[in-house]
Amino acid sequence: MSKISIKNLNMSYRKKVLDNLDLELDSGQIVGLVGPNGTGKSTLLRILAGLEKTYMGEILIDGKKPDYNTYKEISYQADKFTLDEKLSVREVVKTYKKFFEDFDEDKFYKLFNEFKLPEDSKVSEMSKGMREKLQIALSLSRKTGIYLLDEPISGVDPSARKAIINIILNNFEEDSLLIISTHLISQIEPLLDRVLFLSEGKIYLNKTVDEIRSENNMGIEEYFTEVF
Repeated sequence: MSKISIKNLNMSYRKKVLDNLDLELDSGQIVGLVGPNGTGKSTLLRILAGLEKTYMGEILIDGKKPDYNTYKEISYQADKFTLDEKLSVREVVKTYKKFFEDFDEDKFYKLFNEFKLPEDSKVSEMSKGMREKLQIALSLSRKTGIYLLDEPISGVDPSARKAIINIILNNFEEDSLLIISTHLISQIEPLLDRVLFLSEGKIYLNKTVDEIRSENNMGIEEYFTEVF
């Protein structure tokens, strides 16, 4: 049984964002969700996270229709910090512990220290890159089956991205599913097992990284640039 199964998914705002999208994803892989801006990547993640409910079509998570219980099995990181920026780090941790029973405080502080973040700071005192590191530490510190990260390294300077990628790799549970939405394809390519190319609301490509490389004799970013 697929970890995520999507059939005929449609979503519209003022225009159609997702167009009869079909997708099957299994556990045990890190998936890159890539495509031009405005093609529905964030919308797809928000639907899976249970934050968008006005879609049409069928979504199954572990064979079950999305409800409160399936949402608890998903760790979702938005592309912006969603808690009150006046909170301190310790207050953010208390909030996560209150809302998520699977949140591992010890793991969080381990990752937090690996990122070399200031523990006594308030979120408002952190740079965009520091907030993204904070969010990654929070997201990976939940014990769930599905992790959804929306543009997790867009605000991080290039020198820090390699360290972040290594931390994600070292903390990925092999029996889980991690989906990363990004436009920084070359930066996350070392992470990926599979790539989804999303354009005009449809999945135009769903292949493993090895398949793309062997069939086209080029890397993911080079292939993406040539195709789109």
